[in-house]
Amino acid sequence: MTPILGRRATLAGLAGLGLAAVLSAAALAQNVPVVEELALGAADAPVTVVEYASYTCPHCAAFHAQVFKPLKADYIDTGKVRFIFREVYFDRYGLWAAMVARCAGVDRYFGLSGLLFDRQREWATAADATGVVAQLKTIGKVAGLDDATLDACLKDGAKAEALVADFQAKTTADGIDSTPTLIVNGTKHSNMGYEDLKKIIDQALAG
Repeated sequence: MTPILGRRATLAGLAGLGLAAVLSAAALAQNVPVVEELALGAADAPVTVVEYASYTCPHCAAFHAQVFKPLKADYIDTGKVRFIFREVYFDRYGLWAAMVARCAGVDRYFGLSGLLFDRQREWATAADATGVVAQLKTIGKVAGLDDATLDACLKDGAKAEALVADFQAKTTADGIDSTPTLIVNGTKHSNMGYEDLKKIIDQALAG
C-alpha cells in the first residue's frame, strides 16, 4: 500500500524542479483558488459513485479502461449515476498530471483525464522529472493546450497548495489510504471489476 505524501513533501517536489513556488500561508490567505468538484452525470441521479484515484496508480489506469468506460455508457450517460472523481496525490508526478488535466477546464477535464490514464506508461515512466513534465505537456497539447497555458498551470503554486489541501481534507474525512477506492451512496468499497460494481449499483437502484 503506497502511503500518501504529506503536503510539504508533495509541494517540495514542485519547488525543487522550479515549476512552482511554495507560497506562504499569508499569501495564500489573500487569494485561495477554488478547487472545483469534478463530476459527470445528472445531479439528481439516484446513485452517486465517488472514485478516489491517482494518475500514477497502475490499478487506476486499469480501472479507467475496464470499469469506468462501461460504467459511463451504462449508468452515467443514462442518468442513473452521478460520478464524482477525486484526485489522490501519492507523489509529485500525480499532482502535476492533475494540474495539467485541470488546465483544460472543467468541461474538458474528463477527456484529458482519459488521455492521462490511457498513456500512463508513457509519461509516468519517463527517465526523470523533466521528462515527465515534457510528456505531460505533450498530452496537454493533444487536448488543444499551448505551451504558455501549460506552463502557467504548472507554475501555479497557489493552485497546487489548494489542491493538496483539498485532497488531504477529503481523503482524511473518507479514510482513503489506497487507490482506486470507490464510495457508492456513502459506502466505501475497494477496487473491483465492472460486474461486481454493477451488482452494487443495481442493488442501490432497486432501493
